[in-house]
Amino acid sequence: MDNKDIISKVSGDLLGQSKDLLRKNNPNAYPNNDNLIKILKNIRAVIFPGYFNGSFESESLDIWLKEKLSWIYDELEGEIKTALLMDLDSEEAARLAEEISRGLINKLPEIQQLLYKDAQAGFDGDPAARSIDEVILTYPGFFAVFVHRIAHFLFTKKIPFIPRMMSEYAHNVTGIDIHPGAVIGEYFFIDHGTGVVIGETTLIGNHVKLYQGVTLGALSTRSGQKLAGKKRHPTIEDNVTIYSGASILGGETVIGRNSTIGGNVFLINSVPEDTKVSGI
Repeated sequence: MDNKDIISKVSGDLLGQSKDLLRKNNPNAYPNNDNLIKILKNIRAVIFPGYFNGSFESESLDIWLKEKLSWIYDELEGEIKTALLMDLDSEEAARLAEEISRGLINKLPEIQQLLYKDAQAGFDGDPAARSIDEVILTYPGFFAVFVHRIAHFLFTKKIPFIPRMMSEYAHNVTGIDIHPGAVIGEYFFIDHGTGVVIGETTLIGNHVKLYQGVTLGALSTRSGQKLAGKKRHPTIEDNVTIYSGASILGGETVIGRNSTIGGNVFLINSVPEDTKVSGI
């Protein structure tokens, strides 16, 4: 059997075994990851004008913002429609894509305010920070939270694929893994960040600070998909600091407000308010 015959046989075997995984044999049947990254970069540029797109006079900035927002709307609408076509007919997918894209555009000023608070938390919480601008431009934890705030909105709208594709982009860039389903309050700060994991059903209050290597995870069981949609990850109340390497697991685990969790602590039980937990 020569190379041509081998290639023909292997190609046929691969196609035969993949037929149940292929969606209409259409390479454009799923959202385009590269375009989603481009959308995120443009959203970041309009939320922080002047930081990632150069300087503007106020008049030209207004024109630029309108052009960028129109582009974001059009591109996001197309990607959302593609994702929704997995389960819906074309007409319904188009209607929802338009509605959800418009909803995200309308939500951007609110997300901007949340992110300014996150940047302030980063500056206030890190004496090494020289300015809020430095936090916005360079801190990996802040970038991961920015992506999360966009992905979380789309997750709440039950969009397939796209929220997780966005969160995995941030994970790849920063080493911080935040599931788009996690609910995160105001003034949230991840310092250093590498290795942080925040699970899908995590609830985080306001003024919470995490250090590198923190895991807010689920207790491992053999139940698998039977647990889908159930509260599996911890609740972190307001004004909590969790130091590096700590693992806090379980859907019933609550860390009370104003508590501090030391480095490398392993917790599967709740902690009352105003508690300091340390481990050897």
